[in-house]
Amino acid sequence: MKALKSSLMLACIAVLMGCVASGEDEVRQWISEERAQAKSRVTPITEPKQFKPEAYTADAQLEPFNPLKLTQALRRDSAQLASNAALIAPEMARRKEPLEAYPLDTIKMVGSLQKKGQPAALVTADKLLYQVAVGQYLGQSYGRITSINETAIQLREIVQDATGDWIERTTSLELQEGVKK
Repeated sequence: MKALKSSLMLACIAVLMGCVASGEDEVRQWISEERAQAKSRVTPITEPKQFKPEAYTADAQLEPFNPLKLTQALRRDSAQLASNAALIAPEMARRKEPLEAYPLDTIKMVGSLQKKGQPAALVTADKLLYQVAVGQYLGQSYGRITSINETAIQLREIVQDATGDWIERTTSLELQEGVKK
């Protein structure tokens, strides 16, 4: 009985070995066929460009790190700061007028008139009526009245731009018709 079991076991192993060998042959054949059909698709690398050195031609120009160039740039900056200071200095030295306490968007022009041949405007701020003339100040941005007509007040304001420099800009306050509160 032991001999029968041993021979049966050997027969099974032989059958299994036969199956494995034939499957491996098929796989090897498939791999060789695929290798024969496959074509490489490598794009060729372009030739590198030829380097051509050029001579330095800026010998006559000012060197970027020259102390003279730095001195010139500092002079320009200080001149610009001086002009900015000259623009705002008179505004800082004078006494503020009552209408400079209000933001310009809270002041409304409600009328205009002629007083001794000169144009004047009527404005309201904080529910109070004021009469203004050319040369007076309105708003919190040092807004000086440059002209008045029947429908608007023109102002010159001094404000800081994005870089912190003081600049002049013009703005206007339009007549508010039919405003009721």
